[in-house]
Amino acid sequence: MAWRESRASRVRLIWFSLSISLGVAALAAVGSLSATLRAAVDAQAKTLLGADLVLSSRQPFSPAAEALARSVPALENARETSFSTMAVFPALTNATRLVNARALEGGFPFYGQLECEPLSALDALRRGDGVILDSSVLFQFGLKVGDPVHIGRWKTRILGSLVRVPGDTVAFSALAPRAYLAASRLPDTGLLGAASLARYRVMFRWPEAAAVEEWSLTHGSELSELRLEMDTVEKRKQDLGRTLQNLNRFLNLVAAVALILGSIGVASALQVHVGSKLPNAAILRCLGAGINATSAIYLAQALALTAVGTTVGLAIGGLVQPLIPQLLQGWLPVTFEAQFQLLPALVAALAGFSVSLAFTLLPLGVLRSVSPLSVIRGDYSRGDASDRPWRIRISLAIVFGLSLFATIQARRPWEGLATVAGLLSAFGVLAGVARGLVWMVKKWTPSGWPFAVRHGLASLHRPGNRTLLVLTSVGLGTFLLVTLQLSRDVLLTQLFPADRLQQPNAILFDIQPDQREAVVASVQAEGFPVLDMAPIVTMRMTSLKGRSTDRLLAETNSPIPGWTLRREYRSTFRGRLVASERLIAGRFVPRATETEGPVPITVESGIARDLGLSVGDAVTFDIQGVPMETRVAGLREVDWKQVRPNFFVVFPEGVLESAPAMTVLATRVPDAASSARLQRTIVARFPNVSAIDLTLVLETLDRVVTQAGYGIRFMALFTVLTGLVVMAGAILTGRWQRVREMVLLRTLGASRRQLQQALLAEYAALGVLGALTGTLLACAAAWALARFAFRSPFTASPLVLMGAVLIVTTLTVVVGLLSSRGITRQSPLKVLRSESVS
Repeated sequence: MAWRESRASRVRLIWFSLSISLGVAALAAVGSLSATLRAAVDAQAKTLLGADLVLSSRQPFSPAAEALARSVPALENARETSFSTMAVFPALTNATRLVNARALEGGFPFYGQLECEPLSALDALRRGDGVILDSSVLFQFGLKVGDPVHIGRWKTRILGSLVRVPGDTVAFSALAPRAYLAASRLPDTGLLGAASLARYRVMFRWPEAAAVEEWSLTHGSELSELRLEMDTVEKRKQDLGRTLQNLNRFLNLVAAVALILGSIGVASALQVHVGSKLPNAAILRCLGAGINATSAIYLAQALALTAVGTTVGLAIGGLVQPLIPQLLQGWLPVTFEAQFQLLPALVAALAGFSVSLAFTLLPLGVLRSVSPLSVIRGDYSRGDASDRPWRIRISLAIVFGLSLFATIQARRPWEGLATVAGLLSAFGVLAGVARGLVWMVKKWTPSGWPFAVRHGLASLHRPGNRTLLVLTSVGLGTFLLVTLQLSRDVLLTQLFPADRLQQPNAILFDIQPDQREAVVASVQAEGFPVLDMAPIVTMRMTSLKGRSTDRLLAETNSPIPGWTLRREYRSTFRGRLVASERLIAGRFVPRATETEGPVPITVESGIARDLGLSVGDAVTFDIQGVPMETRVAGLREVDWKQVRPNFFVVFPEGVLESAPAMTVLATRVPDAASSARLQRTIVARFPNVSAIDLTLVLETLDRVVTQAGYGIRFMALFTVLTGLVVMAGAILTGRWQRVREMVLLRTLGASRRQLQQALLAEYAALGVLGALTGTLLACAAAWALARFAFRSPFTASPLVLMGAVLIVTTLTVVVGLLSSRGITRQSPLKVLRSESVS
């Protein structure tokens, strides 16, 4: 009976079943990607770190730390000293580039390899014959192997092009191109001073992995006392696993939106189908069929629809899977190939089938209230609220299921619930706008408007109209894409603020105390202003409000994030607030001495919130071996978007002047040529001083953000395409009704051109209103993200908003007209004859 009952509606029902296919495809593709990445991480775990154990420090290893490193029972070890410096290229008129120099000693990496061209470059590097530069630097400057390069005072040559480093990503190398040299050549550079910023690492290869974890547990407290950071293969796997899990959760939520929208489309199609079959169901009841048997016929059709849509979705997911590595390759520290995983595909199929079936159960409730009297007595009415309890129960089950899914995917339960609430609010607003449009058009349509426009608008409230479904589909797709675009714009506005023409765009750092006056004179001699200058003193926190940081780190339920206690603080001292900060609590003490008691400091409000600090609290710092008692005198709010030396902790003058420090200087250059001239001048006189061209850095960040957005837009495209499929299906559902209307109008004298104009007016109204509603919702969502997530002012480009409305309206009109193609060309005689026969 289910097969026979579907004969007249199979094409339309199958088309609607395809609307869930894209959601299932997205879930299957994301699930397979997640499983593939997990397998890649497990297989390449050791190459992610290049060693079994790494000990690192921001200061040269102390004698005690060296003793601990020598006691490690490893098969072999290697050392690396990394720092930022300027590479000078004499062949290009002394062009310069900031690089991340890495001085190697030993056979690191022990797992994987430094991939470079030519392969012989690595052997020459270990002999100290030159440097291997990141391939991006060679490409940027048009350099080749053998060209001269200066690293500090060391004049050498380029040995090769670095292609890949275990554990590093393209995004990292774009921001800080790497330059490898032998550790034996480090003294020749003359770069590392007493207060230079550098990272020192010792890498170990162990005979077995289990021994690493045992050793790390045994010596954990000793490492903490020596202020050594430890990294193991297992820790790197966990960190990367959390990152990939967050990516997977986000993409799953985006895919779920497409699935929900498609399920609504299937439910809408089934509602129309079941509504047309109510007389048949009443006849079956008269013939003795029970409620369950009658409902089972149409339930079987719903099961078939969801099964077809799910199967097609799995096939599409398999076809899409090979495209994903092309979007992510190079942006992850592992290499992987596309593999369609069976288990994630089955999970996606189960999720898609369950969600779609839950939505299709909504319109089946009306079958349970069909009475045989509706056939025997034509004036019998079953009442509009007879299936309301059924709908309420199913709706509550759907909301519960969505909340459970979102809670599992989100990092925190409240984030998942907020996502569901936001999604339901978007649906509610779109539905309310659709009903408001129907009411407004029904109550008010100017009689002076052309017939085609008035008829097109009147079609929005005709019996059996699909206004709600079409407008929801169009609005939701617009909402998702515009939200992504506006959020990207907010992030880029943080990178490129409106007043950036007045802000510094060049930073000189690692200026030693005896170089400070000379560097300032050189900058001013080149005609550039000194906009900001700050000394930097490195220190660590040893106690907080009378409790040692080691004890706080040992507490498993401590609300203080561990990174705030382990990190090395780079603090400054000055006698005033700067333009990028303001005092929000307490007071700012410009000058003090240690003899007066605890040193009064001001702390940035965000880090103070994480540490649980307030005005008056005590904090003890270890300043390169010297303990210093301080108290929080005030809290500052810092505008981190301003390109200035900003700090978590600011000391007063008169306390830290004798501590080893380096200085950072901020200036502004008008163009790239001026920036290059300044860099050449500074590097020639002060090889240890590095210069950052922030314009280049910000442009690189722009490319990173833009390219990372491609993958997100790729997933969002599933939702947009689903909306278009649902919209086309909604139009096809009422196609026969539209054919009858058009034929009757043609019989009454309407021309084909007028009918086409009426269709155009109808779809244009739906497109404009759906796009406007989706855009306004996107503005609200982007504002909330900017306000609460990015903590940045919200900005929206009028061109983006108008472009979104124009593009979505055009797509709606095109899809609507294509789906309605041929309606106005139907023969009146054929339709009238079929009407008389019926």
